[in-house]
Amino acid sequence: MTRTFKFVLACFSLFMSVGLSAAPATRLDSIEILRVTSVTGADEEVGSNTRTVREHHGSDVRVYVLERGYGNPQPNVTFNGQRLRGESAPVCNQAEGLVVCNGAGSTVGYLHTFTFSNTDGGRFEFSNVSLVPPHDRLSASLDIR
Repeated sequence: MTRTFKFVLACFSLFMSVGLSAAPATRLDSIEILRVTSVTGADEEVGSNTRTVREHHGSDVRVYVLERGYGNPQPNVTFNGQRLRGESAPVCNQAEGLVVCNGAGSTVGYLHTFTFSNTDGGRFEFSNVSLVPPHDRLSASLDIR
């Protein structure tokens, strides 16, 4: 019985030391709309623009959003008021900058990809709440021609 108790205590101590040495999650720090791609408008880097320069129409318009820090896994994303669902991939800070983690490194944010149809242009909006206090809400929007 004493041997079992010591084993359980040792395992618990190891578990606690690993948990305490893990880096804390970072609060949601920034949201950036990186680019828009489509057959009609090709690949357009957005940067700090609030509107696309090219027209992006068709059934396969894609918007890429970089989220630095930890936000809610279900961000609020709409195009012309219609809710969008997308795909997310964790990104890590490595020697070459931010890259998709692929199972290696510490996650510092997420790259979100949203695909939708656009016929007349409209407004893309992304917002999320930090999972880490003070639970700020951040947002970004883009008018897509």
